Amino acid sequence: MATQTVKPTDHKLLVAGEWSEGVEWQEVLSPYDQTVIGRVAQGDASAAIRAIEAAHHAFETADFPQYERAAVLDRAAALVRERVDDLAQTIAAEAGKPLKTATVEAQRCVDTLTFSAVEARKLTGGTVPMDASAGGVGKLGVMLRVPYGVVGAISPFNFPLNLVAHKLGPAIAAGNAVVLKPAGQTPITAIKLVEILNEAGLPEGWLNVVPGSGSEVGNAIVEHPLVGAITFTGSAPVGWGIRSKAPHKKVNLELGSNAPLIVNDDGDWEAAADKTQIHAFAHAGQVCISIQRVLLHSAIADPFTERLVRNIEGLVVGDPLDPSTDVGPLITPADRDRVKEWIDEAVAAGAELLVGGELIDEGRCLAPTLLRGAPKDAKVWCEEVFGPVATIDTFDDFAEGLAMANDSKFGLQAGVFTKDLGRAIEAGKTLEFGGIMVNEVPAYRADQMPYGGVKDSGNTREGPAFAVYELTEERFVTLQG
Repeated sequence: MATQTVKPTDHKLLVAGEWSEGVEWQEVLSPYDQTVIGRVAQGDASAAIRAIEAAHHAFETADFPQYERAAVLDRAAALVRERVDDLAQTIAAEAGKPLKTATVEAQRCVDTLTFSAVEARKLTGGTVPMDASAGGVGKLGVMLRVPYGVVGAISPFNFPLNLVAHKLGPAIAAGNAVVLKPAGQTPITAIKLVEILNEAGLPEGWLNVVPGSGSEVGNAIVEHPLVGAITFTGSAPVGWGIRSKAPHKKVNLELGSNAPLIVNDDGDWEAAADKTQIHAFAHAGQVCISIQRVLLHSAIADPFTERLVRNIEGLVVGDPLDPSTDVGPLITPADRDRVKEWIDEAVAAGAELLVGGELIDEGRCLAPTLLRGAPKDAKVWCEEVFGPVATIDTFDDFAEGLAMANDSKFGLQAGVFTKDLGRAIEAGKTLEFGGIMVNEVPAYRADQMPYGGVKDSGNTREGPAFAVYELTEERFVTLQG
């Protein structure tokens, strides 16, 4: 089938209900062939400040109760459903994500907005039994959940639609106005979602979008006193840097990982190998929970590895707009070169290259790569690769495998394959991760589940039901009878 094309378009920034051209235009380039996908207006610190002030004004003056917030989110979900094909095309073009994977992302966005609408309807506080002590007799204690007011949302390039929805949907459901800074590499998809939410009926100024640099727009959002909470997805150094700049604000961080997959000899290793083929290399490995460290019981290591190598050799690599493509390019040529360098460093240090490792498709793409026996100080093992690379190591005892998985500064999600219930429970108690997927890969995520990490992987939980609570604060009220 012939590949499809995306016509270049211009997209403005949105402040106080008005679309404007900003201070300059930035070209958005295809990660695959560097053609121009479109132009996006760039804001600066003053534009970000105007957006924050507009959001604060909307929050203070608009009458936007829970049922109306829910209705807006439901209408937005319906609009996304109608436009899945267009949104998937945009994701594939500007993020380099294969079209079939981009389509799944667009479909998931419908769920994320729908779940957010549910939370808008049922958001509530609770009561405190004041007469449980003598000093509280005659009083009624009520715990309210109130919005922060203005939320600053800073989104990543790798899921330019659904991760933006995971920030905007819960923030709106909770009653917050929002200023969004989308990723510089993939702003067009985010702007299209903003257009949909406004079309669905948001009050003017409730949602503002200001593309621009982190030093200008990002810092203005982080440092402005009217911003009560920040939600950020991205790298650990940037995320913790934001946290240090805003010690008195609520800062929700969803950061990176080098996710482990532990396959015990009593687990379904064939299914694990087949899932690894997909989830170590989807979106060229540019997923926070992409399988990076594959830990295999020595009894099944050889057949698992043989099966996985065959699977990897069958992946179609190339143009993300070709419906047959499984793995596309990395987001920039610089990222492609960085990951290639990390592979070469690991091989030079003693890792065995089992498959991949080379640039293909006229150098546009990095072939899906599997290594074995990488040194534990190699970047492909101890850092977040964020590329189409997985590494294999072995263990002889299940407890040893768990310890190897924990030997990381990251702790987002881990996957464990075992048919033994006792070992599954042991994994849940032992693994130092925000989520443990039993008989599933660490890259698994349903949009309604709690999602987030520990250690360098973050400090929050996403998923609308959980993010709504992260984006509200508790206020206690006691009433004398």
